[in-house]
Amino acid sequence: MLGFFKGIATAMITPFTKDGVNLLEFGRMIEYQIEGGTDALVVLGTTGEPATMTEAEKTATIQYAVEKARGRIKIIVGAGSNDTAKAVAAAKRAEALGADGILAVTPYYNKCTQSGLYNYYEAICSAVNIPVIAYNVPSRTAVNILPETVERLSYIPNMAGIKEASGNMAQVCETMRRIRGKMELYSGEDFLNLPMLAIGGAGLISVTSNIAPALVKKMYDLVQENKLAEANEVQDFLLPLEDACFLEVNPIPIKAAYNMLGFDAGTPRSPLTELEKKTKEILLNAMKKAGLKTI
Repeated sequence: MLGFFKGIATAMITPFTKDGVNLLEFGRMIEYQIEGGTDALVVLGTTGEPATMTEAEKTATIQYAVEKARGRIKIIVGAGSNDTAKAVAAAKRAEALGADGILAVTPYYNKCTQSGLYNYYEAICSAVNIPVIAYNVPSRTAVNILPETVERLSYIPNMAGIKEASGNMAQVCETMRRIRGKMELYSGEDFLNLPMLAIGGAGLISVTSNIAPALVKKMYDLVQENKLAEANEVQDFLLPLEDACFLEVNPIPIKAAYNMLGFDAGTPRSPLTELEKKTKEILLNAMKKAGLKTI
């Protein structure tokens, strides 16, 4: 399935208070993304810490995002699990609440086979009518979707694409060769955004765009205009900021960065911790060098 979305999608954080999700602040963040030119938002992806959220919190967050967006920007909801039945139920809920699409991470911990991966995504796609994007991130799941499996998935009618975060460009190139013209490729590694776009990627799902949406979108637009030299300049400018955003486990740095911009992002939920003081200084310096207005 081609054409679900092109451009940049931000892997949104979820701002928490001690009592739950700070929906009003989440709304401010959504408006910041829209103003920055973001094309889609991923809600309840890894960066949103859904593993620490109750089902009621997830439902409220999805519903709020859809209502706040009011069709101005696509809302893609994270709905993966290590239990196929739970992933299917989450996808159905997201569709019922008005999501435009689903981002489904590979099953984690169970370490299924390639056949198991295909069956998992086929079950999710069969359960909903909206587009589904697979998410390959072996560093977190210990499971890798091989290019031949992605090719099999590309024939499922509502399988819209794959978010590739394996970090293996040889694998990514082979995947792109196999799915070109059938399914979209999205970069899931901020460091590799430009090369993935250059081989034909339709867009990127970014953590850094939480705080610098306009800069990330500028790099994307330059690639689309075939201005690769200028796109490289923007990517070179962004790289120190991207490095700083991953000095500790995501989303620890990016939540701290939102707070430095003047948002009330709160702190990560346990077992994640607040950003270390030394790391915070590096991140703040990188944000200032990138031209972001900090408090």
